[in-house]
Amino acid sequence: MTAPSAHFRDEARVLHPEKAREVVVAGGGLIGLSIAWRAAQRGLSVTVVDDAPGAGASRAAAGMLAPVTEASYGEEALLRLCLASLQRWPAFAAELEEAGGVPVGLRTAGTLVVGFDADDQRALDALLAYQRELGLAVERLTPREARRREPSLTPRLRGALQVAGDHSVDPRAVHAGLLAAAAAAGVVLVRGRVAGVRVEGGRATGVQLDDGSALAAGTVVLALGAHGGRLPGAPDVPVRPVKGQILRLAGAAGLLEGTVRALVRGRHVYLVPYAGDRLVVGATVEDRGFDARVTAGGVHDLLRDAIEVVPGVTELELVETLARWRPGTPDNAPVLGPAGVPGLVLATGHHRNGALLTPVTADLVTELLVTGALPELAAPFTLDRFPHQEAQCS
Repeated sequence: MTAPSAHFRDEARVLHPEKAREVVVAGGGLIGLSIAWRAAQRGLSVTVVDDAPGAGASRAAAGMLAPVTEASYGEEALLRLCLASLQRWPAFAAELEEAGGVPVGLRTAGTLVVGFDADDQRALDALLAYQRELGLAVERLTPREARRREPSLTPRLRGALQVAGDHSVDPRAVHAGLLAAAAAAGVVLVRGRVAGVRVEGGRATGVQLDDGSALAAGTVVLALGAHGGRLPGAPDVPVRPVKGQILRLAGAAGLLEGTVRALVRGRHVYLVPYAGDRLVVGATVEDRGFDARVTAGGVHDLLRDAIEVVPGVTELELVETLARWRPGTPDNAPVLGPAGVPGLVLATGHHRNGALLTPVTADLVTELLVTGALPELAAPFTLDRFPHQEAQCS
């Protein structure tokens, strides 16, 4: 697939104040580009600034659209947001494919969650009880029933859950489509690394780049993922990098129809098919800062557990290993909306749900940009839920 970024009008250095765009979006991943596309559709003039669009978490993401299997105790507001975004995905995917000319790989075969030992089974039982308490659609399966749905699963399973409504998408294809769709809508791409937010008279007026140049704007949207936690001129947003090592394999045609998430004697692993014969296996969860190393131990653990779940993984070709950083927050939920500095808007902290939350984040943030009002669905996710987040405006 040829990256469609060449279709952008690429302005590599300075936009002078007289050319100030209405909106500058800092960050060209799934979240930033989707906001830029939607905002341009609503008639705003938009610039995206990123030194390497799509090279961060968007490149590593497995693309699970899994609000039900990701549901956790105490995260009911996040679940509602995730379910609202999942409902948007079919129409979002269809519109994006038409606008961007790139198939985004939406798969609706559902997700199987499987376990191996008695402790895994108890964890699945607890998950099932919680999901049913919330009224979510989940079905308990016997190991034999699970293998009828996915014949490549090992016969050593102890139990399984079927979640028909949890789907997946190819994030790299989505990103390529967003690049093309945003360009067609008039979005300008500026290649550069954001070094800070420009604040004048107590208001955000643009962004500063690390080469000393600047972009003026009426409104700045920070969508920098794990890199957006501490930025001069902006509030301290409690976002930290959560490292994930992830593998991509080839030769998996026909191996799995849908996503398989597994507990292997307490260890988590997932297998997500995409692009015909490809398979994503992931992912580690490591609080190691911006450590970009792919380690022998990380690769070993992922492959060991994936092979336990689907023995046929042994025969696949390992074509890519990489590490990236999820933008984690203290409550695992995104930070959306006003940043406490006039003219500055946040769209970060999506942690494990960046791909899933792309459509709803774009809609909510764009509504704020156009009308000045943040929709009620986003109210639980504003920065002010965290105390003592003060702007560094000197």
